[in-house]
Amino acid sequence: MLVLITYDVSTTSREGRRRLSQVSKKCLNYGQRVQNSVFECILDATEFRRLRFELEAIIDETTDSIRYYKLGDKYKTKVEHVGAKSSYDMEGPLIL
Repeated sequence: MLVLITYDVSTTSREGRRRLSQVSKKCLNYGQRVQNSVFECILDATEFRRLRFELEAIIDETTDSIRYYKLGDKYKTKVEHVGAKSSYDMEGPLIL
């Protein structure tokens, strides 16, 4: 399923900037960045639970937030892109 993950991490402190970097790196391990704090991730249910657990262990729930949008398996008809920075097909062939 495609999961859209958005986050807002407070960066007013050194710890906040560190958390922001950790959240970003964790999301990069699972998907592709489509906006500064927005990632598209193709995950199965187990991967989604693991990623959610890992992200929520990083953030400070009093100052930061994460939103998960589960777009399902038929996401290609639900996502439209206009403008620069087109994304790549995460399920397509990988040519090295």
